[in-house]
Amino acid sequence: MLKSKYYKYFIIVASFILFSSYVSNKNAVEQNNERNALLNKVLIYVLENAHYSPCDINDEFSAKVFDDFIEKLDYNKIFFIQSDIKSLEKYKIDIDDEIKRNSFEFFDASFNLINTRIKEAEEYYKEILDKPFDFNKDQEIQLDKEKTDFAKDKNELKNEWHKYLKYQTLLRIKTQLEIQENAKEKNDTSVKIKPFKTIEAEAREKLKKTYKDLFYRLDKYSRYDDRFSLFLNSIAGEYDPHTVYFPPKDKENFDIMMSGKLEGIGARLQQKDRYVTVYSIVPGSASWRQGQLEVGDIILKVAQGDKEPVDIVDMRLDDAVKLIRGKKGTEVRLTVKKIDGSIVVIPIIRDIVVIEETYAKSLIIKENNEKIGYILLPSFYADFNNPKGRNCADDVKKEIQHLKEEGVSGIIFDLRNNGGGALVDAVKIVGMFIEQGPVVQVKSRNSKPQVLSDDDPDILFDKPLVVLINSMSASASEIFAAAIQDYNRGIIMGSKSSFGKGTVQRFVDLDRFIRNYNGNSLGSLKITFQKFYRINGGATQLKGVIPDIILPDNYSYLDVGEKDLDHPLTWDEIQSLNYKKYKLSYDFNKLVADFNNNIKTDSAFILIDQYAQRLKKLRDNTSYPLNFEKFTAYEKLIEEQNKKFDTINKYCFNIELSPLKYYLPEIQSDTVKKARINKWMKSVEKDACLNKAIELMEEINSNKN
Repeated sequence: MLKSKYYKYFIIVASFILFSSYVSNKNAVEQNNERNALLNKVLIYVLENAHYSPCDINDEFSAKVFDDFIEKLDYNKIFFIQSDIKSLEKYKIDIDDEIKRNSFEFFDASFNLINTRIKEAEEYYKEILDKPFDFNKDQEIQLDKEKTDFAKDKNELKNEWHKYLKYQTLLRIKTQLEIQENAKEKNDTSVKIKPFKTIEAEAREKLKKTYKDLFYRLDKYSRYDDRFSLFLNSIAGEYDPHTVYFPPKDKENFDIMMSGKLEGIGARLQQKDRYVTVYSIVPGSASWRQGQLEVGDIILKVAQGDKEPVDIVDMRLDDAVKLIRGKKGTEVRLTVKKIDGSIVVIPIIRDIVVIEETYAKSLIIKENNEKIGYILLPSFYADFNNPKGRNCADDVKKEIQHLKEEGVSGIIFDLRNNGGGALVDAVKIVGMFIEQGPVVQVKSRNSKPQVLSDDDPDILFDKPLVVLINSMSASASEIFAAAIQDYNRGIIMGSKSSFGKGTVQRFVDLDRFIRNYNGNSLGSLKITFQKFYRINGGATQLKGVIPDIILPDNYSYLDVGEKDLDHPLTWDEIQSLNYKKYKLSYDFNKLVADFNNNIKTDSAFILIDQYAQRLKKLRDNTSYPLNFEKFTAYEKLIEEQNKKFDTINKYCFNIELSPLKYYLPEIQSDTVKKARINKWMKSVEKDACLNKAIELMEEINSNKN
């Protein structure tokens, strides 16, 4: 990634800044207060002077911080009552003034109040779970707390706790009854058949343990420093969703995750409401190879092998991650709620990332006596610590050269689920398909855009190009697709839009801004300081790249991408650059129009679109019956409706695939590599989007001028 001149200048100047401090032999409380005051001052200074689009710290900003912090403290509305919010609202437009005078009246008041309410709620669950639930009663629970208000009083709050604990018990009963039903069908005598009353009692006992653990964690989290970090992130989060304050221990965890050295399942997780959800799957990881865990899945429980699973609903993300991480070769079993509402147990053998799987790789597709090249690029990787290390630009260049040797008539370049990476390599790869010219504009705050260009007049591959993207294609992937689209060099095909992340972040060590300070580290700030712009002047931020040919997928009607995050930076545009559009060998407009119409009548994509609409409907339906018969009837209805869509991932398209001749000796002599490429080819054969890209390439080749 780039470092702008402005950023370098800011860091150099800031290293000699203003803030001097020391910690003498004061008591712990005084030291803590002094550190937090200093931390607040440094954080605000960096945000105001280094962020790409700094906020005005005024009453409007204050009100937003208030709402965000209250949501962070009690995002499920299970602790505060309406009178609590009303008592805190006197601070709602004063937080900006507190920030400026370095005082924390609002934080202290909310900190003390939430701790009191947590202690009270601890008694609720104990009392409620001591008695059997009445599942014959007609009740409903609303699980989307954005559709509800805080409870009017403690009685109403206690009733909400009763409904939620009843719902959790109901889920456990359903799971146990399914286990017993399966055992009966298979004549499995190892499973003891228990009456409903016993199952219900055992479910409540297990839930008691879960909530005992939860309140133990909440008690540990009630420390001043943890809550204060939450408050600082309510401030930082107003600037944009990628600007985040990291306390020292959290920065450590982030570094471990980004290093790729951590042994685990290889899924990036985030906290959404009370749930831990899958944000992305690391290419080549254990989860990626296992194949069942998907973006958008909600992880409900974590078990170490065949041991009793631990409920992670309401668990802090870092605590959940500790349970999921583990040594290579050990098994973790995740109980997951899929986006279609079904609940499955996914066993994953922890491993380190299989490096080979993260690299660019290619296949030959044979179609009507034509050879089509297929390149999959999981990420724009580079070894930032070694200039001579492996990088994706060199690897893609080799793949293209080998494909040319095989005489391919075109290339399908697959960037689906590619979250980005090295921008410089993305520019180089664009240059392999175009004559020299600009590729992307990178703009810092208060400075002219910097243009990254391809200066090589040679074109490595001048035949037809189709680029596949989806809603998880982000950052450098969007730069590549946007440049190909702007140059009219090929056809972009995929989801309704890419992710829409058009910003660049850097970590800033906050300790470097102070002198004579011998207290604990202040931590780090990940801050947004640049934006990407296409050569046509439009930002990739928020809008992403809209494909020329749009293919329905599971996320077509769901809120996925930058626009679904809190406080994203806006889309805008700057001056367009001069560039020469590519003259294609076929009628681009006619072909794109024909294919967009063709997809509307394609049976596979009609089914995918119906499934996507159903997922949207299921995601929007957040109210569930607590009557046992109605609940089980609803769950059975969902399962029956799911069967209609079973064929989506099972249908095998008639695609003739083969590895490149260049790699055959290596594959034939290595059984592991042979098994790996065979597994990959089997998954490719079931890929409806790739199949449609092959059809497109056929049409391109048959309609050349």
